[in-house]
Amino acid sequence: MKIAICDDNAQELIRISSLIDNYRLEKNMLLTYKTFQSAAELVSTLESGDADYDVLLLDILMPGLSGLQAAYEIREFDGVTKIIFLTSSPEFAVESYQVKAYNYILKPVSKEKLYTVLDELVKEDQKPQEGLTIKAKGSISHILFSRIVFVEVMNKTLFFHLSDGSVREVNSTLSAIEAKLLSRPEFIKVHRSYLVNLWYTSEVGPNGIITSTGKSVPISRLHYGEVRAAYLKHLFEEKGVR
Repeated sequence: MKIAICDDNAQELIRISSLIDNYRLEKNMLLTYKTFQSAAELVSTLESGDADYDVLLLDILMPGLSGLQAAYEIREFDGVTKIIFLTSSPEFAVESYQVKAYNYILKPVSKEKLYTVLDELVKEDQKPQEGLTIKAKGSISHILFSRIVFVEVMNKTLFFHLSDGSVREVNSTLSAIEAKLLSRPEFIKVHRSYLVNLWYTSEVGPNGIITSTGKSVPISRLHYGEVRAAYLKHLFEEKGVR
């Protein structure tokens, strides 16, 4: 999930960013964010297509273009992105729904308030259709894409290594799931027996991949150049570099 935080107060941006960093670590979630101190800059970035976000944390009271005015402009070309207003007064609550606001949080933004909203967003983001359903020998398994760190196959058994450290075994072949996973930008084939989620990749080297869960995954010489290039591209996109 990609989040844009827009607030003209630099200290508030640092505080909210810190809360999101802590949430990401505590929940082991796939969250990235970028900060903006100007609503006009945020609108320009979105309208130009230079970046896209799933969620906007948008301060209502800002000099120049206000958060509410920015939301009206954003809704002219984007009716999907979730907007969450940050405000020191509840008086804007009614008007916020005219731009289809997902929610609003009263300032100062507390850990409890922000975490509750983030939990709701993550829950919605992890809907059944955002996972992999596998049928094998009369059983059905459903695994969320966002929880898969990497997949390995041994003797017609798939081992799904998940973000909480657990491993799910399914009697199936890699070819049965390969096309579906590789159709998503975060997954890449690194070896004939392994598929890896780049979001959970912390290091890529000649000796293999180190995942954020501490596991090591081999890379074949055939795939090394492609994997390294894909990982570098992923890092630039995560940091908002285009």
